Amino acid sequence: MNNPPIRPEYILELAPASPAIPAAKTALPDLAWLRKLGMLAVIAIVWELLARYFDNDLLLPGAIQTGKAFAEGVASGELWGYVSVSLKILTQGFVLGVIGSFLLTWLAVSSKPGRELIDTLTSMFNPLPAIALLPLALLWFGLGKGSLLMVLVHSVLWPLTLNATAGFRSVPDTLRMAGRNYGLGGLRMVLQILIPAALPSILSGLKIGWAFAWRTLIAAELVFGSTSGQGGLGWYIFQSRNELFTDKVFAGLAAVILIGLSVEHFVFQTLERLTVRRWGMQR
Repeated sequence: MNNPPIRPEYILELAPASPAIPAAKTALPDLAWLRKLGMLAVIAIVWELLARYFDNDLLLPGAIQTGKAFAEGVASGELWGYVSVSLKILTQGFVLGVIGSFLLTWLAVSSKPGRELIDTLTSMFNPLPAIALLPLALLWFGLGKGSLLMVLVHSVLWPLTLNATAGFRSVPDTLRMAGRNYGLGGLRMVLQILIPAALPSILSGLKIGWAFAWRTLIAAELVFGSTSGQGGLGWYIFQSRNELFTDKVFAGLAAVILIGLSVEHFVFQTLERLTVRRWGMQR
């Protein structure tokens, strides 16, 4: 039987390398702040045009006039004094409301009767406007800081309790069982499993409670004015209206808005970025 012929060896030339795939372009910087500034600029332009159309500074001062009043109030220190009084009372009331809310949340998640009690209380008091309690607060605590703290605690307590309780209830049993498998229990289970899992709901409750407390404080100061001889930002707005300084009224409202935007951006968005967004729990 004849052997098959041996084929001569040869070398295959390598094909020329394909051009390198260009590296992905770096992501464009986030320009959300620039877009927000653009929106504010559009609002200011529309506001100024409307003010010039109506041509009545007593009813609608322009954005430029309001800006001048705001700058004068900041430069003279007058506006800072009113803002500091309001923020001091707001911080105290907000902290007390948060502490009370977490105590109620602990009661709600610890037992079934506690959960039923908190469900009943939140259904009763959460729809009740905090400002509606102001006459009762004045009757109990008089014309002072105690009345403001009462309505502030009420405005924070129930929305935060409702959100935090819902967050704890929504924690999957899989996470609870995983925590038990790692030997966690009691306070360690709460700190390392339950609170991180319920953090999106807790942060939402904090944001809602802050917003309710801020507008409740301004409304309460508008109603009964100064506290112990020291007026807050709401009192500044009310007093400016009585003196027909409408530009100062708008300057006070602008201060309310700017403080709200600053707290939202520098406090709550920072907390979300360092926690739930970093953990992939929120986009």
